[in-house]
Amino acid sequence: MSEPTNPSDPEVVLTGGPVVQLPTVHGTFQAQAWHEEATGIEHMSVTVPVAEGSLPLVRVHSECLTGDVFGSYRCDCGEQLDYALRQVQEHGGAVVYLRGQEGRGIGLSNKLRAYALQEAGADTVEANEQLGLPVDARSYGAASAILRQLGFEQIRLLSNNPVKAERLRALGIDVVQTEPAEVPSRAENLRYLQTKRDKMNHQLTLADSAQQHRNGRPA
Repeated sequence: MSEPTNPSDPEVVLTGGPVVQLPTVHGTFQAQAWHEEATGIEHMSVTVPVAEGSLPLVRVHSECLTGDVFGSYRCDCGEQLDYALRQVQEHGGAVVYLRGQEGRGIGLSNKLRAYALQEAGADTVEANEQLGLPVDARSYGAASAILRQLGFEQIRLLSNNPVKAERLRALGIDVVQTEPAEVPSRAENLRYLQTKRDKMNHQLTLADSAQQHRNGRPA
């Protein structure tokens, strides 16, 4: 029996659109859009068939316009997304892309306000607190609903965040194991990553990551 659902993770009713082929630099995926009936938010999944007897590798990725689209070095999001797509293409599974979760759920405008506070000396946690906002306002109800409809109720989760695994388990997804999703740190995001490690319990090995970045290899 799963644990009680977290109050911030309500059950989500959604409908899936047609499955289409999505050729990318990482290979071809099966892509599908998902529409939340209550909010109108649209999410997306990209999948690769899983070998018989294997567990799907899954990345639940929160939308990050600055990192995913503009390639910002202030975070590791865009590079994590690329790494996840490569890994899923190789091993089979899915990347579930959650929209409406910019800035760990505070929205784009507030994220840029938080950036301004970070430039004045705050870390990523302190900046949200100074704005009177949650440190992490994300919900995983849509992710669990998408995974169930994909038939991925037992997974290997590609994530450095143990809370994400706990939240998915509470929603009935059997996270059998987690796989690291660490990418090389940069001077521009090192403090951000240190804060995630030290204040948010993300499993990061930043010294190793920095060395591998110098060597040009992902962690």
